[in-house]
Amino acid sequence: MNNQWMAYSASEVFASRIETLYGGGEQVLRAQQARYGKLVERFEARFGAPQGEIYFFSAPGRTEIGGNHTDHNNGRCLAAAVNLDTVAFVEKTEDNVIVVDSEGFPPITVQIDDLKIIEAEFGTTRSLIRGTAGVMRDMGYAVGGFRATVSSSVLRGSGLSSSAAFEVLIGAIMDGLYNGFVVDAKIRAIIAQKVENIYFGKPCGLLDQMASSVGGMVTMDFRTADPQVEAIACDFAAQGYALCVVNTGGDHGDLTDDYAAIRKEMEAVAAQFGKRVLREVDPEAFEANIPAVRAAVGDRPVLRAMHFFDDNARVVEQVAAIRNGDLATFFDAVKRSGDSSWKLLQNVYARPNQQQMSMGIELSRRFLKGDGAQRVHGGGFAGTIQAYVPMERLDAYVAMIESVFGEGSCCVLRVRPEGAVMMPIR
Repeated sequence: MNNQWMAYSASEVFASRIETLYGGGEQVLRAQQARYGKLVERFEARFGAPQGEIYFFSAPGRTEIGGNHTDHNNGRCLAAAVNLDTVAFVEKTEDNVIVVDSEGFPPITVQIDDLKIIEAEFGTTRSLIRGTAGVMRDMGYAVGGFRATVSSSVLRGSGLSSSAAFEVLIGAIMDGLYNGFVVDAKIRAIIAQKVENIYFGKPCGLLDQMASSVGGMVTMDFRTADPQVEAIACDFAAQGYALCVVNTGGDHGDLTDDYAAIRKEMEAVAAQFGKRVLREVDPEAFEANIPAVRAAVGDRPVLRAMHFFDDNARVVEQVAAIRNGDLATFFDAVKRSGDSSWKLLQNVYARPNQQQMSMGIELSRRFLKGDGAQRVHGGGFAGTIQAYVPMERLDAYVAMIESVFGEGSCCVLRVRPEGAVMMPIR
């Protein structure tokens, strides 16, 4: 195995980086040494021994903390990078060819001499790689070739945004190899969003990419085209609580219309005031005109608008509570947000016979008995919930949840203080 890697893996520098990104302890260090080592082994098996400088790059997944379905109506959001990530072992090349060998998938080769948008590639990983080079080149950054082996602990469908982590990772690699790793984290997220919008063909927002790129807990305000973004220091574990995401199951495949309806209905309410999105509507004017709006668009859009205004304000409350170290107030806001999603936004279940998320939230509430919090996580309708669990009861919570939803359904997370990182191997 590569001698540079062997020396790096045994160094204090590597141990320090692992502790920052994934948490402390010998078990965590050994697990990441093995994981990173497998990337090196796979690289050498695929490409042979590297001839030039070699690097590791990492980009984290993210968890939504506050602001459920507020971003698409230019609202406020609160999210956090987590200690599950997508990591790459990379060698720079001089041939203008990118080769990405992701674990569990066929290798992808992209010639960057031709970076035009290819509609036939929409929805593919290849489009994300080509698009990153294309967008960065168009923005004036240098681009070039590289070889990489990639592994991800951000499981697809986990609600932790594996796609954003990959997009941010590829941008970080291009920046690190050809621009000296100088791109601002906010700009890196904007690059990733443009790639997904233009080359991947998905009109996504900016929340996922921003949380992955910036790191830590991040508050975002999308009122303007240039969103306000601020990182906030937060460590739930240091205050005695575990942040858990539970995969309750369910298929997202037939829920596209359900997700789209939330945005459509919120915007229908905004249109009653001559506005494009709810953030442009005065909350007091909305409250004063509920009878007329209800008559025009129906009850559910009005209820969903109520959720938007309430959850948009709750983000401010949550941020203040975190800054003040007031977890009781923060948890109260989390629970009120979750109740609002269930009752007003109505995104906890879509089918009467598929109420896994409802079950997970209620089981968590009964278990926690007011100590901690629970809520829907992400888009809703199927998939994941979020819970804040006292450390002394964590094992019992995991056992209870996994007895219902299956082994491995409960993922215990830590807030990762850094976003995308470059790790030179000296």
